[in-house]
Amino acid sequence: MLGESPCAASALVAGRGPGYNHGMTLDPQIQKVLEYLENAGDGEISLLSVAQARELSRKRPLPAGPALPVTERRIPGPGGEIPLRVYTPALATTPGALVYFHGGGFVQGDLDSHDALCRQIALDAKCVVVSVDYRLAPEHKYPAAVHDCYAATCWVHENADLLGVDHQRIAVGGDSAGGNLATVVARLAKERRNPALVFQLLIYPVTDLRSFDTASYLDNATGKLLTRSTMQWFAQHYLRTDADRQDPSASPLMANNLIGLPPALVITAEHDPLRDEGEAYAALLEQAHNQVTLARYDGMIHAFVSMYAFIDQGRAALQQCTDALRAALAAR
Repeated sequence: MLGESPCAASALVAGRGPGYNHGMTLDPQIQKVLEYLENAGDGEISLLSVAQARELSRKRPLPAGPALPVTERRIPGPGGEIPLRVYTPALATTPGALVYFHGGGFVQGDLDSHDALCRQIALDAKCVVVSVDYRLAPEHKYPAAVHDCYAATCWVHENADLLGVDHQRIAVGGDSAGGNLATVVARLAKERRNPALVFQLLIYPVTDLRSFDTASYLDNATGKLLTRSTMQWFAQHYLRTDADRQDPSASPLMANNLIGLPPALVITAEHDPLRDEGEAYAALLEQAHNQVTLARYDGMIHAFVSMYAFIDQGRAALQQCTDALRAALAAR
């Protein structure tokens, strides 16, 4: 059943649930972040070239993350080698692994952009984290990223002994575009009966590339880091044709069979254009009788979990993620 988070205002159905406060304003810590970005001259991504957008992303300051043993690997993939970064905490006590897919609208992001976050997840969840450097659009359009992420998940399962983990304790997760890819991989793994997965960690996932007119898109169209225009720009670069928008491997809300998926934690943010579609997907999972916990964090914007080093609710959400992940991997 759909659960409610104790540390955040949670919507129990798609859209505005009982924890929703329509008058809620931006968290003061988030307001400072937005003021910093404005003063730094960060522009609207949709007005930039792909190269400029990627450079802007690389220039943003990131926390260093905790020191952990890290191994770089390159594995065979459908379009060539797939780079992986494997984080193995020295005191790992949970004999499982999270395969993590980074955010960035399918256009930005890499192993470095989410290095600190993956380090923190590995340390706090006490498990191995495998970060996947899947192919990006527009050089590699949909479904290249899907193919890479599924292949990487299968590789982790098949090479569990090499990684020092239990092949029956594999989870998938990601943020934003990475959350989209995690949902798709989980569904493909169920349909193909390989590999068996125990958990989905979905942090403000993209679940609908068909249209951009939900209440959360209209309420948060501009001025809050991720904009409506930016999401449209991402989709245009990622998808081959408009027909792709209807494909459930691009728009998971279009999936017609979500029965039998692994338990999921879905994190959403009040002031995020993706809020409504993330909550709608959680509701679909629940309707298909999957175990789901949905947590909406009021006052927050897209990407707030990655700001855990200086945003209190980011840290709280990350703790919720790692607690749930650790429990899911240990329960198998």
